[in-house]
Amino acid sequence: MQVFPTFALYNDRNENIVKHYTDTDEQQLAEQLRCGNAAAMRVFYDRYGGLLTAVCARYITDSESLKDVMQDSMVQLLTHVSDFKYRGEGSLRAWATKIVVTQALRYLREEKRREWQTIDWDVADVPEEDDPPVSDIPPDVIQQMVRRLPTGYRTVFNLYVFEHKSHQEIAQLLGIKKDSSASQLSRAKNLLAQMIRQYTNTQQ
Repeated sequence: MQVFPTFALYNDRNENIVKHYTDTDEQQLAEQLRCGNAAAMRVFYDRYGGLLTAVCARYITDSESLKDVMQDSMVQLLTHVSDFKYRGEGSLRAWATKIVVTQALRYLREEKRREWQTIDWDVADVPEEDDPPVSDIPPDVIQQMVRRLPTGYRTVFNLYVFEHKSHQEIAQLLGIKKDSSASQLSRAKNLLAQMIRQYTNTQQ
């Protein structure tokens, strides 16, 4: 599935334009995206596509659904790029990441409605285990471990750890209780700790 349908407008004659935008800062790149410049769209995806896909993959584990959510995210990005306000280098990336997370949560609420409704959000608190050492574990292995977490655990863990949301903010985003968010996070950490220990033992 092609993420940017407008890439069909790109051809070899735009090569010099692409080279120019490759070295362009975020503010200039955003301005060209607002103008619908196909070369700028190509550079944007080359620069941020991998990162945004990795963010989305933390929430969406099915490959086809991942493509759909990324496609929707890119459409939202291009549709609402006029709303973007430049606040320094890195703000375009942060803005795009927020849109991807929003689309992923929307998918989980709408497309996974039955599964979402059957999640036992109000699980009992459990003691948190000590964090195992992760410095020697490749990042892609850690990411796969996160993707193996149950939907509720994975969603809360991602929002808390990667998006730096408070339990109150997570509760509002997911329509759950604040204490439920804390419980889900605790259980997610414990499951990850078990996975990490198992991985470490197999490497010895």
